[in-house]
Amino acid sequence: MTPGAALTAGALPGFGLVSAWRERALDLRDRLLGSAGFRRLALRLPLTRGIARRETRALFDLCAGFVYSQVLAACVRLDLFAALRAGPLTAAEVAHRSDLPEEGARCLLDAAVSLRLLARREGGRYGLGPLGAVVAGEPGIAAMVRHHEALYRDLADPIALLRAGRGEALAAYWPYAGAADAAGLGAESVAAYSALMAASQPMVAAEVLAAVRFDRFRCLLDVGGGEGAFLQAVAAEHPGLRLKLFDLPAVIERARARFAASGLIVEATAGDFRTDPLPAGADAISLVRVVHDHDDATALALLRSARRALAPGGTLILAEPMSDTPGAEPIGDAYFGLYLLAMGRGRPRSAARLAELLTEAGFAAPRLARTRTPLLVRVLLARPAREASLNVNHA
Repeated sequence: MTPGAALTAGALPGFGLVSAWRERALDLRDRLLGSAGFRRLALRLPLTRGIARRETRALFDLCAGFVYSQVLAACVRLDLFAALRAGPLTAAEVAHRSDLPEEGARCLLDAAVSLRLLARREGGRYGLGPLGAVVAGEPGIAAMVRHHEALYRDLADPIALLRAGRGEALAAYWPYAGAADAAGLGAESVAAYSALMAASQPMVAAEVLAAVRFDRFRCLLDVGGGEGAFLQAVAAEHPGLRLKLFDLPAVIERARARFAASGLIVEATAGDFRTDPLPAGADAISLVRVVHDHDDATALALLRSARRALAPGGTLILAEPMSDTPGAEPIGDAYFGLYLLAMGRGRPRSAARLAELLTEAGFAAPRLARTRTPLLVRVLLARPAREASLNVNHA
């Protein structure tokens, strides 16, 4: 059985009977929850009142979620978190610096307070709330929120997006997704998305660095690593590691400028992994937020190329959000499902599905390393078949 393969219905004695009873139970649940009388009763009974209220709130949040996200977007576009990081402000002061009428500023501020982005302070002032403080301290979050303007445009008519199987604004933002010759993209075409990935990469890099023993490697090749933000984070903790980068020609030019400015020595190779072989010889190859951008055929070809490029005893590091992450299922299937559809290529995958692709590409059954924030990124480590131990941080 391949890694992550599910048991078939006939694999367990009595499975069919259990499945039939489960279906009946779910049908009964749906009929009850669809009954206004049952919902009123649930709200009256002490034992069910709390559950009913939580479910009502969850449904309302789904209906109002677009408004919540636009409150966050407005705060980011107005640089409100940065301003309040310097100290609390009154509504009048926010209105003046943001070129808003005071009534509009107060409406935004109160909405942000209700979402825990801001908090009320003494003297009628507003300061950062617990969530706003995080946004203020992580530039990558604000960069992603600004970038979501393209996703909002594609999702304005979700039915049209689903029928087309591709958006317009987001596909234009990620031009390589629909380019027959991605290696021919110019500097202007890759500038916006390369800058976004560089801004958001530190959050992901911190998770990967905490999960993987990079001190056991001699040479790391980062494939699709953009401007090299991930390699810079690795180098800061492991300065003796030899570093390589592979990406599209226009992106590599941006990376070289970044490395020159920081003094970091990286062997940067330009190419398109869909058509060009990867540089050989590294005993670690990282694919950080790369595989989910591609369909199964392209992902499998990339994994096989990585298998060929790895030095004997090498390790593949596959890091990205995964759709079966416990407690974060909407992020994988709802957010990334629609995001990648709008982008025009790729799909969210479970750890089990990625394990199947890795095995098909010639790797032994991979190991899922523990990350501190799984909803942000999970990490699979794999070695070529018949090579066993993995470099994992167990702490």
